[in-house]
Amino acid sequence: MKKNKISKNWINRQKRDIYVRQSKIEGFKSRAVYKLKEIDEKFKIFKGINSVVDLGAAPGSWSQYAATKIKSEKILSIDLLKFEKIKNSHQIIGDFTDEAHKIEIKKYFGKKIDLIISDMAVNTIGNKDVDSIVTGELCLEGMDFALEVLKGNGKFVSKIFMGSSFNEIVYKAKKKFRDVRVFKPLASRKNSKETFIICSFLR
Repeated sequence: MKKNKISKNWINRQKRDIYVRQSKIEGFKSRAVYKLKEIDEKFKIFKGINSVVDLGAAPGSWSQYAATKIKSEKILSIDLLKFEKIKNSHQIIGDFTDEAHKIEIKKYFGKKIDLIISDMAVNTIGNKDVDSIVTGELCLEGMDFALEVLKGNGKFVSKIFMGSSFNEIVYKAKKKFRDVRVFKPLASRKNSKETFIICSFLR
């Protein structure tokens, strides 16, 4: 009974959500696209960008947005989950931390990359501290990968959760990047602990 009530509440919330409705009208695969759009409008993360890797891309709305910004260049989308092919994006189903996939990504671009974006998060279990720690680990893994493959003036944008790992992530980012910002888009739900870290220019 409790599970059915939670499912019903989720469905009702989706119906009321203006971003869900807008994403359907505009043909995006999820409301998450508007978080990236806000980040881009505020920080111009796609300015001068010719290559993008979207980590944890499924269902694909961030890659869809990227394709509207750099139509003639390279976008690579990777996720553990199967998802529909995104136009103008090379797709990999798998774990970006696997060495074989890292090699595949590097070969696809053949040079250093301009931008790494990540909306990755684990399925939350309701324990906010645990959720923050595990999602924080994903962010740190994404950052380590970004440090491997980014150009000197490259950018890394990732979801993080407010919580016990937040300060560690920001501290590491400031050691590795010259410009680090933290931003919570309006499209993020008010009761969500998610925020985003925007890192530019490797040290």
